[in-house]
Amino acid sequence: MATEPSPQRAYRAACPNCGAPVEFRSAASAFAVCSFCRSTVAREGDALRKIGESAELFDDHSPLQLGATGKFQGAAFTLVGRLQYRYKDGTWNEWHALFDSQRSGWLSEDNGRYVIAFDAPLEGEAPAADTLRPGVQQIVAGQSWTTASVNVAKLIAAQGELPFKPNTERGFVVADLRSTRDEVATLDYSDAAAPKWSVGRSVAISELAMSGLADSTEKTLKARSVECPSCGTSLELKLSTTQSIACHQCHAVVDVSQGVGGDLAHYAQNDGDEPLIPLGSVGSLALGGKPAKPWQVVGYAERAEVGEDEPSSWREYLLYHREEGFAFLVDAEDGWSWTAPLTGVPTASGQNVRYQGALYRKLYDYGGRVTYVLGEFYWQLKRDELTRNTDYQGEGAAKAKRLNCERTEGEVVWSGGESLDSDVVLKAFRLSPDQSAAFKRDATPTSGNAASLLAKVFFWVFVVVVLLMMFRCSDDSRDCNSVRASYGEASQEYQNCLASNRSSSRTSGGSFGGFSSGGGHK
Repeated sequence: MATEPSPQRAYRAACPNCGAPVEFRSAASAFAVCSFCRSTVAREGDALRKIGESAELFDDHSPLQLGATGKFQGAAFTLVGRLQYRYKDGTWNEWHALFDSQRSGWLSEDNGRYVIAFDAPLEGEAPAADTLRPGVQQIVAGQSWTTASVNVAKLIAAQGELPFKPNTERGFVVADLRSTRDEVATLDYSDAAAPKWSVGRSVAISELAMSGLADSTEKTLKARSVECPSCGTSLELKLSTTQSIACHQCHAVVDVSQGVGGDLAHYAQNDGDEPLIPLGSVGSLALGGKPAKPWQVVGYAERAEVGEDEPSSWREYLLYHREEGFAFLVDAEDGWSWTAPLTGVPTASGQNVRYQGALYRKLYDYGGRVTYVLGEFYWQLKRDELTRNTDYQGEGAAKAKRLNCERTEGEVVWSGGESLDSDVVLKAFRLSPDQSAAFKRDATPTSGNAASLLAKVFFWVFVVVVLLMMFRCSDDSRDCNSVRASYGEASQEYQNCLASNRSSSRTSGGSFGGFSSGGGHK
């Protein structure tokens, strides 16, 4: 078998089906998929044998590609293989990372970000797949884990060098679990008799010092252009992970999670407000203690509290950075904040939680529902899908920090972030000064304890009483004129002002707002 000089000995032979070269970088790898004819081949000594065929990969414009290199905890690796899976809400990729030590790892997608994980021995018995439930704790491999999601998945395509034979014949259960140690683990039941177990941590592409990434300018957007099934407008999918897109012409929400060919599921939606930060805007924000980076607004969602007579609402801006992944800007009634999915889970402390050494006080429980969206999203948007949310605020030195737990029928997602001054948001996106009034919803930090929450309640009761007294002495429309002048007639603030004229009380849960996590491990 022909070889060539390289940091690691490479084994190369002709594909038995088409004659194209097939390379093995690891002596332990026994399977590969020919990049030319997609034949699945097995290596037997110095010979290759065709054992099947792989379906064509769904072109998702991922920045990752075979041959890209990087470092994790000082150890160099190369991406040599790729597995592409499909589940009910879309697709995800797992990249086979071969380290110079010949150790195999997996770089996979996780809620709009990335996780690098390693296969590990499963000590003891794995829980039966049909007993796993989101949000329920499990003891696996001698440690406590919380189940985040349970899905039925199917391997649909493979590429490059792999440590095991790819099986595209049937679906299987895959469960994601998270720990208080900021770890994420996966139970893969593709072999029900011997489930696979892998453990990893969240990473950003920027942390891996990667080179050889796909140049986004080399891939034309035309390859992922789709016609709106509602009005026929051409829609361009700009993100590698897009699962849903809102038509900019008729505002129908189109599901592209299963590819862009054939009939696409979609639904109509009523018009909402124009976002304060236009889609496509780029702002320089320093999030999570990292240096400022350019984040682009790729999606906008309006969400409303459910189950209340006069529900509050909030707005979310989905931000994207090619190497950092996704984050959210949340514009709620009491201020701005940013948030992003967490890899791990907090530790319960009564009704409160602890995370990374800080105590977070529980503030609110509330339901949420997406009412209007624009742009692209990395999860499948479902009409009228309801979420249950719980907000927490940090204590002491962490009082600006926030946590949110969002539960859907199939998943539990924790997110964390911090409050932001409205001027920071305004300046980051270089918006005109005359828009500052619409951004002023800064929350005064509170300790989050019972006394401060009670004071907050009394404060708002006092405000309502004062407003009622004012309303008795003046015309309703005149009293809200200043609000309309600042925020606009269609704004939520103006509508809340009018609503206050008609009611003497309201319940305000979800002060910080939740966020549409999108769900799905991948």
